[in-house]
Amino acid sequence: MTQLEAAKKNILTPLLKRIAREEGLPSPRLRNLVASGRVVIPHNKNRLIKNPCGIGERLRTKVNANIGTSTDKCSIVPELKKLSSAVKYGADCVMDLSVGGDLVSFRRTVIAHSGVPVGTVPVYEIAVRAQRTKKSLLNFTASDMLTTLEEQAKDGVDFFTLHSGVTRRSTQALRNKRRVLGVVSRGGAILTAWIRKNGRENPFYEYFDEILDICRRYDVTLSLGDGLRPGSILDSTDAAQIAELKILGELALRARAENVQVMIEGPGHVPLDQIRKNMELQKKLCHGAPFYVLGPLVTDVASGYDHISSAIGGALAASYGADFLCYVTPSEHLRLPSVEDVREGVIAARIAAHAADLVKNRNQAVKWDRAISRARMKRDWDTQIRLSVDPDKARDFRLSSRPKVSDACTMCGEYCSIKLNEENLRV
Repeated sequence: MTQLEAAKKNILTPLLKRIAREEGLPSPRLRNLVASGRVVIPHNKNRLIKNPCGIGERLRTKVNANIGTSTDKCSIVPELKKLSSAVKYGADCVMDLSVGGDLVSFRRTVIAHSGVPVGTVPVYEIAVRAQRTKKSLLNFTASDMLTTLEEQAKDGVDFFTLHSGVTRRSTQALRNKRRVLGVVSRGGAILTAWIRKNGRENPFYEYFDEILDICRRYDVTLSLGDGLRPGSILDSTDAAQIAELKILGELALRARAENVQVMIEGPGHVPLDQIRKNMELQKKLCHGAPFYVLGPLVTDVASGYDHISSAIGGALAASYGADFLCYVTPSEHLRLPSVEDVREGVIAARIAAHAADLVKNRNQAVKWDRAISRARMKRDWDTQIRLSVDPDKARDFRLSSRPKVSDACTMCGEYCSIKLNEENLRV
């Protein structure tokens, strides 16, 4: 029985009760949100996750970190360091996006070492296998696809990103209006090319019922991917993006009917004035399903600082209803992220998520801000550092400054405003 099926039957599972306690929600209310498809709890039946989470309406905004090898860098060792860093600094989920080396071994190793839910993009492994065994990444079949999904589900993958909305119908919009950057999603590009080469429908769409059967047996959550997402703000909210989103909404209803949990992935590059519209469109077209967004990045010019561009967009997106933020690192568009890039990306996304929670879930979120503000008023540096989003960095900064006035910082020193308030103004 999946978490969705149990919720529909008014069963309060131990996992649901745990998530409800952590989120400060009554268990019956969370059960209703899961039953309606507005919350998902990614948790494969074959895994025991140390730190599971719920994603969706009325819950804390969650953060995902991507790790994984490339064709240029194929060692699992640095990826495990990135996994450790991502979880240490607060990622709620991770995704293994490996395309280089022994993908099966890497995936199993990541799952074994991860204390949080793990997602994958199965078309990567499918394409890599086809390239290695059939001399072309486009030489895969529906049978190859279903075999890979079954294997990954057995291994314990908690959620799949599937680009089932990249169809002959939705890709027609790409031909009707030329984009600045075309298809920037790797999975979307693979499937767009596959459709054109084979003259057939996307197998992730054509065989969606068979996919649902696999997901239901293992309680794998579907994350319906935005293969036609904009990679430039000049392509945002265009016909191709919306055509795909409508299909994803239809597929979400089919998944729910089969007791498969489902969330929807959203756009990458979106200017500030279109973010609210995008969030509202998704919630309407996809029937309130949890929304998982990459950023969004609010400008195309922030190379080296795309984690900041992403955090700006992510804070706005989550405040308007997005439920799950995929981090973006400083090295986005430039290279495979380093361990330090992963840390910076996770922290930036967590700041964005919390900033949004202060708007949409204030009663829970404001407790953290109130506690650190009180510590600042008392000049309680140990507590202030402990409550920081990145305590390690806060501690390093404090220790490196060696203030002459021990209970102030070196920015103000003897002229600390809080000390002046306390000693003279009595504010």
